[in-house]
Amino acid sequence: MQDPNQASQTSAEQPADIGLDAAAAAADTAPENGIDSMPNLEEALRQAELKAAEHHDAWLRAKAETENVRRRAQEDIVKAGKFAAEKFATAMLPVKDSLEAALATENQTVEKMREGVELTLRQLVSAFEGASLNEENPLGQKFDPNKHQAISMVEADAEANTVVTVLQKGYLLNERVIRPAMVMVSKGKSQ
Repeated sequence: MQDPNQASQTSAEQPADIGLDAAAAAADTAPENGIDSMPNLEEALRQAELKAAEHHDAWLRAKAETENVRRRAQEDIVKAGKFAAEKFATAMLPVKDSLEAALATENQTVEKMREGVELTLRQLVSAFEGASLNEENPLGQKFDPNKHQAISMVEADAEANTVVTVLQKGYLLNERVIRPAMVMVSKGKSQ
């Protein structure tokens, strides 16, 4: 029989030997794996840094493009404000020319003067239409406080709140009132 001390020594040595063998086996392969994996890790790191630099460059370019678009939009807004009336002003030039020509002509007859004024008025109406400036002449319509300005109420045979007299036409620019029509409105039929 074995000595109990010796048996415990052997059993204690045995796991240590097994542990040492496993550690040695791991140590034998670890340097190989470490050496092999180091270039792979370095290459992966280099690839990641290149990818990060590429994304950073793309981000900078996108940011610069966004700033350019914003700047161009602001410039367009400023230009639109400055030159908004250009189309209308261009349409008004022939009207001015016609008026100047009428005043420059000597010895005009009343008929010729009237024809010239009518032609000039047609040019003006055409310019207004081109600029979406529409006349509001509400005679016979219901009074609309959004488009009309009532000066007074008068007795009339028309239904109450009907426009019976237009003192001054109103104008709408793209359906927005720029000058309300000045009108007189009926009180309604007296009983």
